[in-house]
Amino acid sequence: MDAQPAVVEAPMSGVESTAAAPIPIPAGAMAAAPAPAPAPEDEHASETLYIQNLNEKIKVNVLKASLRGLFKSYGEVLDVVAHDNLRMRGQAFVSFESPDIAKKALKEVRGFPLYSKPMQISFARTRSDAVVKRLDAGRFEDHKAQRIEHKKNTRYTNPLKRKFRAKRMASEMEGMNAAPAPKRPTVQMPDEYLPPNKILFLQNLPESVSKDQLMALFSQYPNLHEVRLIPTKKDIAFVEYMDEGSATVAKDALHNYKLDGENKIKITYARK
Repeated sequence: MDAQPAVVEAPMSGVESTAAAPIPIPAGAMAAAPAPAPAPEDEHASETLYIQNLNEKIKVNVLKASLRGLFKSYGEVLDVVAHDNLRMRGQAFVSFESPDIAKKALKEVRGFPLYSKPMQISFARTRSDAVVKRLDAGRFEDHKAQRIEHKKNTRYTNPLKRKFRAKRMASEMEGMNAAPAPKRPTVQMPDEYLPPNKILFLQNLPESVSKDQLMALFSQYPNLHEVRLIPTKKDIAFVEYMDEGSATVAKDALHNYKLDGENKIKITYARK
């Protein structure tokens, strides 16, 4: 953990994105901001500031660029870290070269309404990766290892993580205890209401019907492509045309046609 406040644990990657240009801070904006609350005398100063109450509707890359633009007048900004995950939304870390620079920035910027929300600023509890890499490079690997170990040890003890975990478990238990919804019976659309298709489905055919008979009957209408009989079920067949329009013409003309003089042929569109 390279930078964490007194309550919330948050990883510092040491890597930032500056794809978005910082939004200019108008002249006199600082003067218009509410008077910053004085930092507590016993607050331990560090090179990194922990910022809360940021506008969550602002994209992370724009927010980071805006914070860099706002704080760079106090000294070199080594790193700006912000994330858009649920736990870190509305929060950020800004790192400088020295605690003195961070202390001056905190004193003058605390309460500034960035994107219409006054910033709540305090010192981060630990050094960020960027600060250690710049000021104490020889200890960087040890610092990183300690941060990772701390993250493992506090995985389930962090207050926010415990809250999210309890909420998730309660939701899962509620889902397990809920009575299963009754299954709705599958309703199949009647053949008569199927959408147009270039393939027709024939039913109630005489068992003695032949492919040649059906070819002769349906070739009266243009664009006939194929007639397919079903060997194991002789009272049905499929007739395919080149397009839906041609199939529709044949269907309307031959539906209920008595092929053997007795039984009416039922013709519908085939199911897609």
